Amino acid sequence: MHNDIPAYGLWSLVILNSAIFIFFAFTFFKPQMKRDWRSFGAFSAFLVALFAEMYGFPLTIYVLSGWLQSRWPDVNWFTHDAGHLLEMIFGWKANPHWGPFHVASIALIGGGFILISAGWSVLYEAQRRRELATTGVYAYVRHPQYVGFILVMLGFLLQWPTLLTLAMFPVLVVMYMRLARAEENEALAEFGATYRQYMAEVPAFIPRIVAASRRRNHSQG
Repeated sequence: MHNDIPAYGLWSLVILNSAIFIFFAFTFFKPQMKRDWRSFGAFSAFLVALFAEMYGFPLTIYVLSGWLQSRWPDVNWFTHDAGHLLEMIFGWKANPHWGPFHVASIALIGGGFILISAGWSVLYEAQRRRELATTGVYAYVRHPQYVGFILVMLGFLLQWPTLLTLAMFPVLVVMYMRLARAEENEALAEFGATYRQYMAEVPAFIPRIVAASRRRNHSQG
């Protein structure tokens, strides 16, 4: 596994993977307003930075090469497999694509995109009816799409951690939180007490499963 041919300098793969995932995210998120494009653009920059190190130039490996080589001298750190840093550091001996961190990353990425898509479908229907979105995933969290983007980024960080994406992640989380507050101020201005009650019952980002289930059952009863 550690004697693979180095897999960097593949800029065509950087462009291809970035384009695929950005388009995939676009079809799920469907940005419309200026702030939507701003959050989508920041997420796209995260993906480009990720794939640039995954297939183009392994900046993180170069920066940490001295420390990595001294701690794990038997690993060829300039192979593609070694870019799965968490599997390497924790001693995963088999194919890193089947490692626990990689498998967890796939679950987070897939779950994030599903959440983004589910949130969009509910929000679109609510906007079409000029109503407040409170059903589906919105019965569990007030900002499912932002939660979805955060899960996707967490998944990629588990799969292929880099110094740049690690630095970008908290900045993007703060940006999504600020965008969420701005959206809530608009919702309060439009829906008033109805949205205030919704805020009291449904958390912004981390769901309370039991409370949400009771709320859904009550609304269906």
